[in-house]
Amino acid sequence: MARVPVAAPATVLRTARHAGRALQALAHRRPGRRRGPELELAARQNPYARALGLLCVVLLGAWLGLLAVGDVRVPVGPMNTTMTLRPSLTGGTKINISPLGALELRSHEAPLRLDVDVDRLDPERSQALVEHPERLAGLQDEVVRDVEHGTLDLAVRSCAAVVSGAAALGLAVYRRPRRALAAGGLALCLLAASGATAFATWNPESVLEPKYSGLLASAPSLVGDARSIVSEFDVYQKELARLVTNVTKLYDVTSTLPGYEPDPTTIRVLHVSDIHLNPASWKIIASLVEQYAVDVIVDSGDTMDHGSAAENGFLDPIPDLGAPYVWVRGNHDSKETQRYLDHLKNVHVLDDGRAVTVAGLRFAGIGDPRFTPDRSAVPGGDAAEDLAGARLASALRDQRAAGTPVDIAVAHEPAAARGTDGQVPLVLAGHLHHEEMEIMKYGTRLRVEGSTGGSGLRAVEHQYPAPIEASVLYLDRDTHRLQAWDEIRLGGLGLTTAEVSRHLPDENRP
Repeated sequence: MARVPVAAPATVLRTARHAGRALQALAHRRPGRRRGPELELAARQNPYARALGLLCVVLLGAWLGLLAVGDVRVPVGPMNTTMTLRPSLTGGTKINISPLGALELRSHEAPLRLDVDVDRLDPERSQALVEHPERLAGLQDEVVRDVEHGTLDLAVRSCAAVVSGAAALGLAVYRRPRRALAAGGLALCLLAASGATAFATWNPESVLEPKYSGLLASAPSLVGDARSIVSEFDVYQKELARLVTNVTKLYDVTSTLPGYEPDPTTIRVLHVSDIHLNPASWKIIASLVEQYAVDVIVDSGDTMDHGSAAENGFLDPIPDLGAPYVWVRGNHDSKETQRYLDHLKNVHVLDDGRAVTVAGLRFAGIGDPRFTPDRSAVPGGDAAEDLAGARLASALRDQRAAGTPVDIAVAHEPAAARGTDGQVPLVLAGHLHHEEMEIMKYGTRLRVEGSTGGSGLRAVEHQYPAPIEASVLYLDRDTHRLQAWDEIRLGGLGLTTAEVSRHLPDENRP
């Protein structure tokens, strides 16, 4: 039989004494100090989760603070404006000019966007400016000073709003002053980092390339015309003052839009393409010709859909568009369509490298060698396009040898247009139903236009209607070189949006 060891009497007494003390302590412990499962879970909470929660509180509190008190009212020249900072993934500046529309500037890249709302014009200041144009000379410095003071006030107010909002929300959530102070400090650090990023990515030239959305009729007057860029001139101050001047004129006390006064040093070319039997296109083109004072229209093909003789009546409004019409054949246009257009007044049909001078510019072009109205594939299609491009390039060389160099070449298919690389400064094409711009290997700029007809009957094939696209190209009257271009984008079938984006070639940047 196994023997069980027996503890010494002293050891047993010590063990019992310790157990009694433990029971006595548990019996006298107050309920409020009992460690329950909730406290144990809180003690074991993931530190990353705590940090994420604090960050969410900071961001939400900072946003609420900006919404509540993060704006300042600033007079800028003759305008009364409201400046506000808003959270944004893309940054930049948005100038709201109600009811004319809005301008977006890629001024900086930071998680904060500057919103400037033009509330109203001071009647006395604006009237004095319109009646005394000599005061415009000092408007530039005045506008810059007003913007600097406004942004400084906005920065101070935004800091206070962000810190107060984050600290208040932190105190409400955590109920601990230390956590609230941490939230306010973190919010201030994030705002300072955002401000430093905005300063490091500040782009004053963004005023030269605004994106306008709103009333299409107001776009030329508000954005202005393309002009020669002088490198030593302070571009930001100059263009900001010009913007204020344009808005002042638009808000004249007569409440009538002033006539658009285009820059006399530029030739304006309206590039359209792929109309595809959309009758609304003619009204849009006529409107753009009038608003932008267009000198010549270039159509890079696919005006028709099937190229049948029954469709020819669709072309009759072209002579009344208000500007000469330069046209090349697309793969949806037949030779019958080409012959019909060739007999219309004010229309210049380009094919086989034929060159013509219109509005002071020399054009040459070639029609698409394919005719595929049913969108069928033609064997050897790519080779035919390459051959067409080679023929057009040969014609361009002949023109240059004859002392009449071509300024703009036109083809429908971009593959054919690429064959002119090195033979002409600018070549226009279409076919792709979206806009592209490319500097090719030997220096020729290829400009592909979107569909000015919104893809025609195919506009409803996808979830959203295809947009209506066109471009206004500004060329110097003396050198015939491209100075700038405006990309115009209208909402497709059933939509009413309008956007105008200004772009400058690299060689024209200050």
